[in-house]
Amino acid sequence: MKKIEHITTFTVFDALDELSSDDRALMEIAIKMRNTAYAPYSNFSVGAALLLENKEIITGNNQENAAYPSGMCAERVAVYSAGALYPNIPIVKIAISASSLKKVVDQPVGPCGSCRQAIAEYEFKQNTPIELLFAGEKGKIVKTTSLKDLLPLSFDKSFL
Repeated sequence: MKKIEHITTFTVFDALDELSSDDRALMEIAIKMRNTAYAPYSNFSVGAALLLENKEIITGNNQENAAYPSGMCAERVAVYSAGALYPNIPIVKIAISASSLKKVVDQPVGPCGSCRQAIAEYEFKQNTPIELLFAGEKGKIVKTTSLKDLLPLSFDKSFL
């Protein structure tokens, strides 16, 4: 038997103004996208903004549908748009912001499992890490240097 320890390091910022100017600008776009999400069923809005290596910014927000699970999360809307529009340009980083009409979201909200898997696919495809920044509507912001920090031992095409 062998024990394997996986250590993950996150950087936690207390507020938006602690981020670098580039990270803050990307998060501000994610917040803007969050505010235009279509979330009439959950009342939980998420916005995403991703930066490509060519400096293009691609955005997304959650799009709900009465026929669950036909909707789509903000992160996958942005990632799949980037894949469609710029198929060979690596994703450098993704900023995510979430809020709710039911309560104040005052802690960072990371991507759901499906979004983690989708982001992992692109990280594997491009063979470079994708930074993630995620936040609620107020409070701390978490930054990771790679999706692997959130999804160790991930499933990828090497298993197929």
